[in-house]
Amino acid sequence: MAAEENRTTIRRFLEELFNQQDMSAIDRYLAPEYVDHVVPPGVPPTRDGFRQFIGMFFTALPDFHYTIEDVLANGDKVAVRLTAQGTQQGEFMGIPPTGKQATWGEMHIGRMQNGKIVEHWGQIDNMGMLQQLGVIPTMG
Repeated sequence: MAAEENRTTIRRFLEELFNQQDMSAIDRYLAPEYVDHVVPPGVPPTRDGFRQFIGMFFTALPDFHYTIEDVLANGDKVAVRLTAQGTQQGEFMGIPPTGKQATWGEMHIGRMQNGKIVEHWGQIDNMGMLQQLGVIPTMG
């Protein structure tokens, strides 16, 4: 039963934070001792660091949206496969606004404890996103 509850929690977190841009979801779903293993350099790997990063992210891509493709749970871990989409309207990590839309894939794993996310790992197709935004040239 815990695995199913964890799957439901992750789905709610993704919908509320990323698709509804409800920043209060961070405190509802991330444990105070949360550790993020994929924040960019210079961003603390904490819940407050994550909040800071997401704030910058939503400013840069105000129409950001996740499509949840798969959610798999086993024990205290939940894995998700997502399709992300957004239009860069603001500066992001030193990159000036491009006005271009990008769609890219992501995979994430969250470790759950007492109904909250305590740890996060992820793989994001940053290269594909940056190529679509025109920041990095495409091959060929």
